[in-house]
Amino acid sequence: MTRTPAEVRSFEGRRFVRTPATAPGPLGPQMLGAFSAIRRNPVDYLESTWRTYGDVVQFPIPRPPSYLVNDPEGVRRVLVTHGRNYGKSTIQYRSLSLVTGEGLLVADTEAWRRQRPLVQPAFHHETLNHLVSHVDTALQRRFREWESLPSDAVVDMDAAMMTSALEVVGHALFGTDLSQDAHRLARATLSALDVVVARARVPITPPNWMPTPGNRRLHRAVRELDAAVEDMLQERRQNPSEVPADMLDLLLLARDQQGSGLTVEEIRDQIVTFIVAGHETVASALTWAWALLADHPEIQRELQRESEEVLGGGPATFADVGRLPWARAVFDEALRLYPPAWLITRKALGPDSLGGRDIPKGALIILSPWLLHRHPDVWAHPDSFDPTRFLDGSADRNAFIPFGSGLRQCIGRDFAYVEGTLMLASIAGRYSVSYPTGGRHPKAEPLVTVRPVGGLPVRLTPR
Repeated sequence: MTRTPAEVRSFEGRRFVRTPATAPGPLGPQMLGAFSAIRRNPVDYLESTWRTYGDVVQFPIPRPPSYLVNDPEGVRRVLVTHGRNYGKSTIQYRSLSLVTGEGLLVADTEAWRRQRPLVQPAFHHETLNHLVSHVDTALQRRFREWESLPSDAVVDMDAAMMTSALEVVGHALFGTDLSQDAHRLARATLSALDVVVARARVPITPPNWMPTPGNRRLHRAVRELDAAVEDMLQERRQNPSEVPADMLDLLLLARDQQGSGLTVEEIRDQIVTFIVAGHETVASALTWAWALLADHPEIQRELQRESEEVLGGGPATFADVGRLPWARAVFDEALRLYPPAWLITRKALGPDSLGGRDIPKGALIILSPWLLHRHPDVWAHPDSFDPTRFLDGSADRNAFIPFGSGLRQCIGRDFAYVEGTLMLASIAGRYSVSYPTGGRHPKAEPLVTVRPVGGLPVRLTPR
């Protein structure tokens, strides 16, 4: 039964709360009945809800009024044209801040406005130019590992991409060799993010100080991340750079217009933010790209052909990034089908209208790149893996938001594209990937990023 725009009633304490309903959506009993399904796989529930009720759905939640928006123009309005009307003070980002603190990813409007110009120089063109050598260093480590394996060995490509991306972010942003600690930090990151996901999926969570198993696991993971940050800061204090060389230098030297720098806590929050966001998201996208290429050997062969022509088996240069359109298109199409940040939330700072529906002040707005990237009004054959859509101009960039869009677009977008494009091209030049006997495309699990259940075991065949 579809709830029509009349009103949503819910019982809070001893009084009725009436929230005007301005969009269709499920009734309260229907949503309660789906609670276990929501916890098990929220993206499946959101997709089912969208396909049932349309591009703007109101959930029977009174405080705050909550809407799923998958109307392409409505999404663009929230993120771009009226982005200043939407803040980040939502349960999603408050939960994530338990790990990252008030770093750039989760900072609400005023804090973000101060932080962004202080962090931006670390992502200028010169930094991206140096990124190529860090990608090559990580790749050479993987190649040495893989060369020692038997022919046609099966490896977990998900674990390999996680480790490689962490090494790249450690070198490029902090001048730090994280290769020795990569597995420990990756474990700590994933452990902390698992707790964040669990918190975000239930309406009531125990306070942070309560010694529950989840809280203890979160505290251990954050302590490991904090220890890694402290080691970086200590090393830099003992061996300061003569000129700013990386993000750590720039964070230590940054000053706003009033001459104020970042506090030690603010520097910690930025570093942890980019350890978390700078490797988890890129690694996720690369993992799904390899899964899709294993499914489509003809597309993999085209990627290998391009790699041979441009790289010839040698190390890549920054100039090569622009000469690898097929690798970039494969990366884009993987980002479309498996956007790492599958969920974006915003709080309406004032009333608005989205998709022809009135949105009240204070409403929670739920956006999903996973759903928008599958909207049939925007994408031809939306469920198909087809990188050519990003080569022939048919892709609608306004409805392609793997890094968000507008003022709050991910600051590391270009960093991710350089790393992702070169990783795909360089590995494809040396190896073919296929599923081992009995293997198949993994099921997607929407955690903080979209992760493959059971990793990604693939057979590596030297070329």
